[in-house]
Amino acid sequence: MRNVLYLLNYAGKAGTERYVETLVRYLNHREINAFFAYHEGGLLVERLEELGVPTRQIELRSRFDLRAARTLARLCEEWSIDLVHCQFLREHYIALLAKQYNKRIRVVYTNHFILPNNAVTRFTNRLLDKRQDQMIAVCTRGREQLIANGWKGDRIRVIFNGVDLEAWAGPRSESTLRQELGLPEDRFVMLCASRFADDKGHRYLIHSVKRLTELTSVPFTLVLAGDGPLLEETKQQVRDLGLEDKVVFLGFRKDIKNLYKGSDLYVNSSRHEALSFLIIEAMAAGLPVIATDIAGNPDIVNDEAGCGLLVEYDNPDSMAVAIKCFLEEPDFLSKCREGALRTVAEKFEVHKMVEDTAKVYELACAR
Repeated sequence: MRNVLYLLNYAGKAGTERYVETLVRYLNHREINAFFAYHEGGLLVERLEELGVPTRQIELRSRFDLRAARTLARLCEEWSIDLVHCQFLREHYIALLAKQYNKRIRVVYTNHFILPNNAVTRFTNRLLDKRQDQMIAVCTRGREQLIANGWKGDRIRVIFNGVDLEAWAGPRSESTLRQELGLPEDRFVMLCASRFADDKGHRYLIHSVKRLTELTSVPFTLVLAGDGPLLEETKQQVRDLGLEDKVVFLGFRKDIKNLYKGSDLYVNSSRHEALSFLIIEAMAAGLPVIATDIAGNPDIVNDEAGCGLLVEYDNPDSMAVAIKCFLEEPDFLSKCREGALRTVAEKFEVHKMVEDTAKVYELACAR
Protein backbone atom coordinates (compact mmCIF):
# COMPACT_ATOMS: atom_id res chain seq x y z
CA MET A 1 0.00 0.00 0.00
CA ARG A 2 1.41 3.39 -1.05
CA ASN A 3 0.63 6.66 0.68
CA VAL A 4 0.52 9.42 -1.94
CA LEU A 5 0.29 13.11 -1.06
CA TYR A 6 -1.20 15.30 -3.78
CA LEU A 7 0.23 18.80 -3.46
CA LEU A 8 -1.44 21.78 -5.10
CA ASN A 9 -1.01 25.51 -4.61
CA TYR A 10 -4.62 26.47 -5.41
CA ALA A 11 -7.37 23.88 -4.92
CA GLY A 12 -10.02 25.46 -7.14
CA LYS A 13 -12.22 24.04 -9.90
CA ALA A 14 -10.22 23.95 -13.14
CA GLY A 15 -8.72 21.11 -15.16
CA THR A 16 -5.78 20.44 -12.85
CA GLU A 17 -8.13 20.00 -9.91
CA ARG A 18 -10.19 17.61 -12.03
CA TYR A 19 -7.01 15.65 -12.75
CA VAL A 20 -6.22 15.28 -9.04
CA GLU A 21 -9.79 14.32 -8.15
CA THR A 22 -9.83 11.71 -10.93
CA LEU A 23 -6.63 10.08 -9.67
CA VAL A 24 -7.86 10.07 -6.08
CA ARG A 25 -11.17 8.46 -7.05
CA TYR A 26 -9.79 5.74 -9.29
CA LEU A 27 -6.41 4.95 -7.72
CA ASN A 28 -8.24 4.07 -4.52
CA HIS A 29 -8.76 0.62 -6.07
CA ARG A 30 -5.03 0.14 -6.71
CA GLU A 31 -3.68 0.09 -3.17
CA ILE A 32 -3.08 3.84 -3.08
CA ASN A 33 -3.98 5.86 0.01
CA ALA A 34 -4.55 9.49 -0.97
CA PHE A 35 -3.68 12.56 1.09
CA PHE A 36 -3.96 16.20 0.05
CA ALA A 37 -2.10 19.42 0.94
CA TYR A 38 -2.76 22.85 -0.50
CA HIS A 39 -1.94 26.53 -0.07
CA GLU A 40 -5.23 28.19 -1.05
CA GLY A 41 -8.50 26.34 -0.54
CA GLY A 42 -11.40 25.93 -2.94
CA LEU A 43 -13.92 23.48 -4.34
CA LEU A 44 -11.41 20.62 -4.64
CA VAL A 45 -10.84 20.59 -0.87
CA GLU A 46 -14.56 20.10 -0.30
CA ARG A 47 -14.75 17.30 -2.85
CA LEU A 48 -11.76 15.42 -1.49
CA GLU A 49 -12.97 15.74 2.10
CA GLU A 50 -16.29 14.26 0.98
CA LEU A 51 -14.27 11.29 -0.29
CA GLY A 52 -12.64 10.92 3.13
CA VAL A 53 -9.22 12.18 2.04
CA PRO A 54 -7.13 13.73 4.87
CA THR A 55 -6.34 17.35 3.94
CA ARG A 56 -3.98 19.96 5.34
CA GLN A 57 -3.38 23.60 4.45
CA ILE A 58 0.25 24.68 4.33
CA GLU A 59 1.79 27.97 3.24
CA LEU A 60 3.65 27.85 -0.07
CA ARG A 61 5.03 31.34 -0.55
CA SER A 62 7.47 30.81 -3.42
CA ARG A 63 9.38 28.12 -5.30
CA PHE A 64 12.35 28.32 -2.95
CA ASP A 65 10.36 28.48 0.29
CA LEU A 66 12.58 26.41 2.60
CA ARG A 67 10.18 26.81 5.50
CA ALA A 68 7.45 25.28 3.35
CA ALA A 69 9.84 22.49 2.37
CA ARG A 70 10.51 21.69 6.04
CA THR A 71 6.78 21.82 6.80
CA LEU A 72 6.06 19.48 3.91
CA ALA A 73 8.80 17.09 5.03
CA ARG A 74 7.32 16.95 8.53
CA LEU A 75 3.84 16.40 7.14
CA CYS A 76 5.12 13.54 5.00
CA GLU A 77 6.66 11.99 8.10
CA GLU A 78 3.43 12.44 10.09
CA TRP A 79 1.33 10.78 7.38
CA SER A 80 4.01 8.21 6.38
CA ILE A 81 3.98 9.52 2.82
CA ASP A 82 5.86 7.51 0.19
CA LEU A 83 5.39 9.85 -2.72
CA VAL A 84 4.43 13.50 -3.34
CA HIS A 85 2.60 14.16 -6.59
CA CYS A 86 2.91 17.83 -7.63
CA GLN A 87 0.99 19.76 -10.28
CA PHE A 88 2.72 23.14 -10.69
CA LEU A 89 6.28 24.42 -10.59
CA ARG A 90 6.04 26.18 -7.21
CA GLU A 91 5.00 23.10 -5.24
CA HIS A 92 7.23 20.92 -7.41
CA TYR A 93 10.34 22.84 -6.35
CA ILE A 94 9.20 22.81 -2.71
CA ALA A 95 8.71 19.04 -2.82
CA LEU A 96 12.16 18.52 -4.34
CA LEU A 97 13.68 20.72 -1.62
CA ALA A 98 11.76 18.77 1.03
CA LYS A 99 13.73 15.65 0.10
CA GLN A 100 16.76 17.05 1.95
CA TYR A 101 14.72 17.01 5.18
CA ASN A 102 12.94 13.70 4.54
CA LYS A 103 15.05 11.24 2.53
CA ARG A 104 12.17 8.75 2.26
CA ILE A 105 9.85 10.68 -0.01
CA ARG A 106 9.83 10.47 -3.78
CA VAL A 107 8.46 13.13 -6.12
CA VAL A 108 6.33 12.91 -9.27
CA TYR A 109 5.47 16.06 -11.21
CA THR A 110 2.70 16.40 -13.80
CA ASN A 111 3.10 19.21 -16.30
CA HIS A 112 -0.28 20.75 -17.16
CA PHE A 113 0.90 23.70 -19.25
CA ILE A 114 2.84 23.92 -22.50
CA LEU A 115 4.79 27.06 -21.70
CA PRO A 116 8.49 27.82 -22.15
CA ASN A 117 10.44 28.74 -19.02
CA ASN A 118 12.80 31.71 -18.92
CA ALA A 119 16.57 31.28 -18.79
CA VAL A 120 16.77 31.48 -14.98
CA THR A 121 14.07 28.84 -14.50
CA ARG A 122 15.65 26.56 -17.10
CA PHE A 123 18.90 26.82 -15.15
CA THR A 124 17.25 25.97 -11.79
CA ASN A 125 15.33 23.15 -13.47
CA ARG A 126 18.62 21.60 -14.53
CA LEU A 127 20.03 22.01 -11.02
CA LEU A 128 17.03 20.30 -9.42
CA ASP A 129 16.69 17.62 -12.07
CA LYS A 130 18.95 15.21 -10.17
CA ARG A 131 16.40 15.18 -7.33
CA GLN A 132 13.49 14.42 -9.66
CA ASP A 133 12.13 10.87 -9.64
CA GLN A 134 9.50 10.82 -12.41
CA MET A 135 7.52 13.27 -14.54
CA ILE A 136 4.25 13.01 -16.40
CA ALA A 137 3.39 15.01 -19.49
CA VAL A 138 -0.30 14.88 -20.40
CA CYS A 139 0.39 15.34 -24.11
CA THR A 140 3.17 14.81 -26.64
CA ARG A 141 3.99 18.49 -26.91
CA GLY A 142 4.18 18.67 -23.11
CA ARG A 143 7.05 16.18 -23.00
CA GLU A 144 8.92 18.15 -25.64
CA GLN A 145 8.44 21.35 -23.67
CA LEU A 146 9.67 19.78 -20.41
CA ILE A 147 12.89 18.73 -22.15
CA ALA A 148 13.25 22.20 -23.68
CA ASN A 149 12.78 23.62 -20.16
CA GLY A 150 15.80 21.73 -18.86
CA TRP A 151 14.48 18.40 -17.54
CA LYS A 152 15.97 15.10 -18.74
CA GLY A 153 13.69 13.08 -20.98
CA ASP A 154 14.52 9.63 -19.57
CA ARG A 155 12.15 10.15 -16.61
CA ILE A 156 9.29 11.78 -18.52
CA ARG A 157 6.27 9.65 -19.45
CA VAL A 158 3.37 10.80 -21.63
CA ILE A 159 0.07 9.80 -20.04
CA PHE A 160 -3.06 11.23 -21.59
CA ASN A 161 -5.82 12.46 -19.30
CA GLY A 162 -8.70 10.02 -19.11
CA VAL A 163 -12.42 9.96 -18.39
CA ASP A 164 -14.94 7.28 -17.48
CA LEU A 165 -17.19 6.57 -20.46
CA GLU A 166 -19.90 5.17 -18.21
CA ALA A 167 -20.05 8.41 -16.24
CA TRP A 168 -20.87 10.40 -19.39
CA ALA A 169 -23.21 7.90 -21.06
CA GLY A 170 -26.92 8.52 -21.42
CA PRO A 171 -29.48 9.86 -23.89
CA ARG A 172 -29.95 13.46 -24.88
CA SER A 173 -33.42 13.34 -23.35
CA GLU A 174 -31.81 13.43 -19.90
CA SER A 175 -30.76 17.05 -20.42
CA THR A 176 -32.84 19.98 -19.21
CA LEU A 177 -30.66 22.59 -20.94
CA ARG A 178 -32.95 23.32 -23.88
CA GLN A 179 -36.00 23.53 -21.66
CA GLU A 180 -34.12 25.91 -19.35
CA LEU A 181 -33.15 28.18 -22.24
CA GLY A 182 -36.39 27.84 -24.18
CA LEU A 183 -34.62 26.35 -27.20
CA PRO A 184 -36.39 24.01 -29.66
CA GLU A 185 -35.05 20.50 -30.18
CA ASP A 186 -33.98 21.28 -33.73
CA ARG A 187 -31.85 24.31 -32.74
CA PHE A 188 -28.13 23.70 -33.24
CA VAL A 189 -26.44 24.26 -29.86
CA MET A 190 -22.70 24.77 -29.40
CA LEU A 191 -21.12 24.65 -25.96
CA CYS A 192 -17.92 26.19 -24.61
CA ALA A 193 -17.32 25.67 -20.89
CA SER A 194 -14.07 27.51 -20.21
CA ARG A 195 -13.12 30.02 -17.56
CA PHE A 196 -13.33 33.59 -18.83
CA ALA A 197 -9.61 34.40 -18.94
CA ASP A 198 -7.35 35.76 -21.66
CA ASP A 199 -5.85 32.41 -22.64
CA LYS A 200 -9.28 30.81 -23.25
CA GLY A 201 -9.91 32.88 -26.38
CA HIS A 202 -13.50 33.99 -25.80
CA ARG A 203 -12.94 37.27 -27.64
CA TYR A 204 -11.81 35.37 -30.70
CA LEU A 205 -14.71 32.94 -30.35
CA ILE A 206 -17.30 35.73 -30.26
CA HIS A 207 -15.78 37.31 -33.38
CA SER A 208 -16.05 33.87 -35.00
CA VAL A 209 -19.75 33.74 -34.15
CA LYS A 210 -20.24 37.14 -35.76
CA ARG A 211 -18.51 35.88 -38.89
CA LEU A 212 -20.65 32.72 -38.81
CA THR A 213 -23.84 34.78 -38.99
CA GLU A 214 -22.59 36.07 -42.34
CA LEU A 215 -21.92 32.55 -43.67
CA THR A 216 -25.06 30.60 -42.78
CA SER A 217 -28.79 31.01 -42.28
CA VAL A 218 -29.09 27.91 -40.07
CA PRO A 219 -30.36 28.89 -36.58
CA PHE A 220 -27.83 28.26 -33.81
CA THR A 221 -27.05 29.16 -30.21
CA LEU A 222 -23.65 29.35 -28.53
CA VAL A 223 -23.86 28.46 -24.83
CA LEU A 224 -21.01 29.78 -22.66
CA ALA A 225 -20.61 28.24 -19.21
CA GLY A 226 -18.11 29.45 -16.63
CA ASP A 227 -16.99 32.48 -14.71
CA GLY A 228 -13.77 34.47 -14.54
CA PRO A 229 -12.28 37.95 -14.77
CA LEU A 230 -13.27 38.56 -18.40
CA LEU A 231 -16.91 37.51 -18.11
CA GLU A 232 -18.37 41.02 -18.09
CA GLU A 233 -16.05 42.15 -20.87
CA THR A 234 -17.21 39.22 -23.01
CA LYS A 235 -20.86 40.04 -22.33
CA GLN A 236 -20.20 43.59 -23.48
CA GLN A 237 -18.56 42.32 -26.66
CA VAL A 238 -21.67 40.26 -27.42
CA ARG A 239 -23.84 43.34 -26.96
CA ASP A 240 -21.54 45.49 -29.09
CA LEU A 241 -21.71 42.96 -31.95
CA GLY A 242 -25.47 42.54 -31.68
CA LEU A 243 -25.26 38.82 -30.87
CA GLU A 244 -27.61 38.72 -27.85
CA ASP A 245 -29.93 36.34 -29.75
CA LYS A 246 -27.03 33.98 -30.58
CA VAL A 247 -25.00 33.76 -27.35
CA VAL A 248 -26.18 32.67 -23.89
CA PHE A 249 -24.17 33.01 -20.67
CA LEU A 250 -24.86 30.41 -17.96
CA GLY A 251 -22.25 31.32 -15.33
CA PHE A 252 -20.41 28.61 -13.40
CA ARG A 253 -22.26 25.30 -13.52
CA LYS A 254 -21.69 22.01 -11.75
CA ASP A 255 -24.11 20.09 -14.01
CA ILE A 256 -21.65 19.85 -16.88
CA LYS A 257 -23.05 16.52 -18.10
CA ASN A 258 -26.45 18.15 -18.41
CA LEU A 259 -24.87 20.81 -20.63
CA TYR A 260 -23.04 18.29 -22.81
CA LYS A 261 -26.17 16.22 -23.35
CA GLY A 262 -28.18 19.27 -24.39
CA SER A 263 -25.60 20.35 -26.99
CA ASP A 264 -24.65 19.29 -30.52
CA LEU A 265 -21.01 20.44 -30.64
CA TYR A 266 -18.24 21.33 -28.21
CA VAL A 267 -15.99 24.28 -29.08
CA ASN A 268 -12.54 24.96 -27.66
CA SER A 269 -11.02 28.36 -28.46
CA SER A 270 -7.97 28.33 -26.16
CA ARG A 271 -4.60 29.87 -26.92
CA HIS A 272 -2.78 27.16 -25.00
CA GLU A 273 -4.01 23.88 -23.63
CA ALA A 274 -2.20 20.79 -22.41
CA LEU A 275 -4.84 18.06 -22.71
CA SER A 276 -8.27 19.42 -21.90
CA PHE A 277 -10.55 17.35 -19.69
CA LEU A 278 -13.48 19.34 -21.03
CA ILE A 279 -12.77 18.25 -24.60
CA ILE A 280 -12.52 14.55 -23.81
CA GLU A 281 -15.49 14.68 -21.42
CA ALA A 282 -17.57 16.26 -24.17
CA MET A 283 -16.45 13.53 -26.56
CA ALA A 284 -17.33 10.85 -24.00
CA ALA A 285 -20.79 12.40 -23.83
CA GLY A 286 -21.07 12.00 -27.61
CA LEU A 287 -20.13 15.46 -28.84
CA PRO A 288 -17.93 16.21 -31.85
CA VAL A 289 -15.29 18.85 -31.22
CA ILE A 290 -13.82 21.95 -32.81
CA ALA A 291 -10.51 22.86 -31.17
CA THR A 292 -7.64 25.23 -31.82
CA ASP A 293 -4.51 23.69 -33.32
CA ILE A 294 -2.31 24.27 -30.28
CA ALA A 295 -0.38 22.19 -27.71
CA GLY A 296 -2.19 18.95 -26.83
CA ASN A 297 -5.30 19.46 -28.94
CA PRO A 298 -3.81 17.68 -32.00
CA ASP A 299 -3.32 14.59 -29.80
CA ILE A 300 -7.11 14.48 -29.47
CA VAL A 301 -8.51 15.92 -32.71
CA ASN A 302 -6.86 14.58 -35.84
CA ASP A 303 -7.62 12.65 -39.03
CA GLU A 304 -7.18 9.27 -37.34
CA ALA A 305 -9.62 10.13 -34.56
CA GLY A 306 -12.25 11.55 -36.91
CA CYS A 307 -13.93 13.31 -34.00
CA GLY A 308 -13.96 16.90 -35.21
CA LEU A 309 -11.91 19.69 -36.72
CA LEU A 310 -8.85 21.71 -35.75
CA VAL A 311 -8.87 25.43 -36.47
CA GLU A 312 -6.26 28.16 -36.44
CA TYR A 313 -6.16 30.10 -33.19
CA ASP A 314 -7.32 33.73 -33.40
CA ASN A 315 -8.60 33.25 -36.94
CA PRO A 316 -12.37 33.87 -36.88
CA ASP A 317 -12.74 32.79 -40.51
CA SER A 318 -11.16 29.41 -39.73
CA MET A 319 -13.44 28.84 -36.75
CA ALA A 320 -16.58 30.07 -38.52
CA VAL A 321 -16.04 27.85 -41.57
CA ALA A 322 -15.48 24.81 -39.33
CA ILE A 323 -18.69 25.43 -37.38
CA LYS A 324 -20.55 25.90 -40.68
CA CYS A 325 -19.52 22.37 -41.70
CA PHE A 326 -21.26 20.92 -38.66
CA LEU A 327 -24.28 23.18 -39.02
CA GLU A 328 -24.93 22.29 -42.64
CA GLU A 329 -23.64 18.71 -42.94
CA PRO A 330 -25.57 16.37 -40.60
CA ASP A 331 -23.82 13.26 -41.94
CA PHE A 332 -20.44 14.76 -41.06
CA LEU A 333 -21.75 15.64 -37.59
CA SER A 334 -22.94 12.07 -37.05
CA LYS A 335 -19.67 10.58 -38.28
CA CYS A 336 -17.65 12.79 -35.91
CA ARG A 337 -19.93 11.87 -33.01
CA GLU A 338 -19.10 8.21 -33.59
CA GLY A 339 -15.42 9.07 -33.89
CA ALA A 340 -15.51 10.94 -30.58
CA LEU A 341 -16.85 7.96 -28.65
CA ARG A 342 -14.42 5.56 -30.32
CA THR A 343 -11.42 7.81 -29.68
CA VAL A 344 -12.15 8.18 -25.98
CA ALA A 345 -12.53 4.41 -25.63
CA GLU A 346 -9.23 3.79 -27.41
CA LYS A 347 -6.99 6.58 -26.07
CA PHE A 348 -8.52 8.59 -23.24
CA GLU A 349 -10.21 6.05 -20.99
CA VAL A 350 -9.74 6.64 -17.27
CA HIS A 351 -8.61 3.15 -16.29
CA LYS A 352 -5.74 3.32 -18.78
CA MET A 353 -4.71 6.70 -17.34
CA VAL A 354 -4.85 5.33 -13.80
CA GLU A 355 -2.94 2.15 -14.64
CA ASP A 356 -0.17 4.08 -16.36
CA THR A 357 0.04 6.58 -13.48
CA ALA A 358 0.32 3.77 -10.93
CA LYS A 359 3.27 2.39 -12.93
CA VAL A 360 4.97 5.80 -12.76
CA TYR A 361 4.49 5.81 -8.98
CA GLU A 362 6.22 2.45 -8.76
CA LEU A 363 9.09 3.63 -10.93
CA ALA A 364 9.53 6.69 -8.71
CA CYS A 365 9.43 4.70 -5.48
CA ALA A 366 11.99 2.23 -6.87
CA ARG A 367 14.63 4.96 -7.34
